[in-house]
Amino acid sequence: MGAKIIPVISTRKRSSVKQRALEILVRLKRLYPDATCSLNYSTPVQLLVATILSAQCTDERVNQVTPALFNKFPDAASLANADLASLENLVRSTGFYRNKAKNIQAACRMIVNEFGGHVPKRMEQLLQLPGVARKTANVVLAHAYGINAGVTVDTHVKRLSQRLGLTEHTDPIRIERDLMLLLPQPDWENWSIRLIYHGRAICKARSPACEACQLAELCPSAFNVPQVTVKAKVEESP
Repeated sequence: MGAKIIPVISTRKRSSVKQRALEILVRLKRLYPDATCSLNYSTPVQLLVATILSAQCTDERVNQVTPALFNKFPDAASLANADLASLENLVRSTGFYRNKAKNIQAACRMIVNEFGGHVPKRMEQLLQLPGVARKTANVVLAHAYGINAGVTVDTHVKRLSQRLGLTEHTDPIRIERDLMLLLPQPDWENWSIRLIYHGRAICKARSPACEACQLAELCPSAFNVPQVTVKAKVEESP
């Protein structure tokens, strides 16, 4: 009888990746100790709306828009009954404003009619709301209710998780599953926020500052990401 083959290499590889992820987590905590959700809100409904608006838009822009929006429509009931044209006008500068306004109103109508005016606290219920996928649901559960149901995967988290060798996938749901296996559940949401901070400050899409990165020695992509430079057009003097 032949000897039984045990997949030692794959087990060691998984263990090595997990150890590296935990060391990255320690360093991110040290680098960004006060990292928190950068969206401004007062209630779970307002956080839900702000997160929907943040799709394909900066948090800074959303925070410029929401004061007037929430002043006029502060809760789910008022948003559910809002004049759609007025709602569209208030969120216009966040981009894709027609679709966002429609989803916000439809989600708030469902919240009023099916959830007693309260944003639900369960993932499966949140995913029933128009305009809400796992990214938005994770943000709302973590920051409105303190429930770490998953890892928020936005463009920064996706890019950095791939560069750091923590996932080989491109689909956000599969990336989230990989990260959930590597990280302690209490750190799931703040991992995402710290990674977003790092993506904005250091590990940028086109020009990562590997020489200034305190994660470089843990990153298999360090100094190997093609640098994209933008050449300024120089006009000759007459």
